[in-house]
Amino acid sequence: MIIKILGSGCKNCVALKENTEAALKSTGIEAEIIKVEAMKDIVSYGVMQTPALVIDEKVMSYGKVLKPKDIEAILEKVK
Repeated sequence: MIIKILGSGCKNCVALKENTEAALKSTGIEAEIIKVEAMKDIVSYGVMQTPALVIDEKVMSYGKVLKPKDIEAILEKVK
């Protein structure tokens, strides 16, 4: 599983990455986390608001910082 955090590096983007790491740890799911900060790459996903969570090239959330439990629910659906 490849998880991408789309964002310019703002505090919300950092928080989403930390919450994603916490969700992975609590579920025991292994995944690679990649930060995507280049605006042209972010826009290529059709995302206009960051931070965004992309799992295996599918946009799962954008424009908000998901809590770890919300990310856990998403991970359970897509694993």
